[in-house]
Amino acid sequence: MTRHADVRTALTDPALRVPAVDSGPPGTLAWLRATVSRFSPPQRHADRRAIGVTALAELDPDELRQETARLTVAVLDRAGDHLDVMRALARPVPLRVLAGRLGLADPAAAGTAVAVVATAYHPGVDVALTRRADRAVATLLALAPPAPPEVRANLIGLLVQACDATAGLIGAAAHHLLPGPGRDPTGPAGTADLLAEVLRLDPPVRATRRVTTAAVRVGGQDLPPGSPVLLRFDAANRDPRVFAEPATFRPGRPEAGLLTFGAGERGCPGDRHALALAGGVLDVLRERCRRTRADLRHEPHPTLRVPTNVEVSVR
Repeated sequence: MTRHADVRTALTDPALRVPAVDSGPPGTLAWLRATVSRFSPPQRHADRRAIGVTALAELDPDELRQETARLTVAVLDRAGDHLDVMRALARPVPLRVLAGRLGLADPAAAGTAVAVVATAYHPGVDVALTRRADRAVATLLALAPPAPPEVRANLIGLLVQACDATAGLIGAAAHHLLPGPGRDPTGPAGTADLLAEVLRLDPPVRATRRVTTAAVRVGGQDLPPGSPVLLRFDAANRDPRVFAEPATFRPGRPEAGLLTFGAGERGCPGDRHALALAGGVLDVLRERCRRTRADLRHEPHPTLRVPTNVEVSVR
């Protein structure tokens, strides 16, 4: 589904649910997937989501942004003349800050393990990646603060869900916002407005999946139970019925129609925190960096859009 109205309806219709996942032995990747709110069935979702919401409520987005900016400055000060934003900043800096604030014992080690889990988080990856992710889950459980297994799983889930999505946002924003070959400076617009437009025009999460649990009519189609549905955020965010001149990069648009963070009871609970983590990095990059390449390539993934590398010069 690609129309804005249809995607929003599907996100909030109880007849369309997140596809079920199989569980596995405690402490494995399969167990983690089956325990986090992201993949939980309706009867378990609210309680598990509350774990993440409660943990995030203790975190001040302004403090996250400031700490992320400080770490970014430290990385740039050691970088020399050039830097790959994706390798040096986009994943490690936000994960280190968030892991530390969530109470993991070694934030840097936790960030490394989270990145491994993220490569295999969605079902369907090969056995070798799954085995690596199993070991990384065990590492994260050992680093997590003492708590019942379900609580620790959902804290880890927050980190895993932040990993590629935040990295993709930072990479796309660096590509769109930093001056460099073929692009002038973005002008006086604030980082928050710029990030909101990147989220609309080039979202790091392109789509999400649902499956129908009853006969339902959505988007002018009658779907029987068990029908798989792909909801395209990237297309919905460019729907001309909602966004004037949808292909134009225009910071400061009203954000009411943005669907990148989802909608309804499964909408992202950490949207403000993700924007703060990305904003801290981008504030510093805008002051000190220029892109050195005009082209951009992305990692192969059916629903995520994460740049492979964003090379910049540092001053």
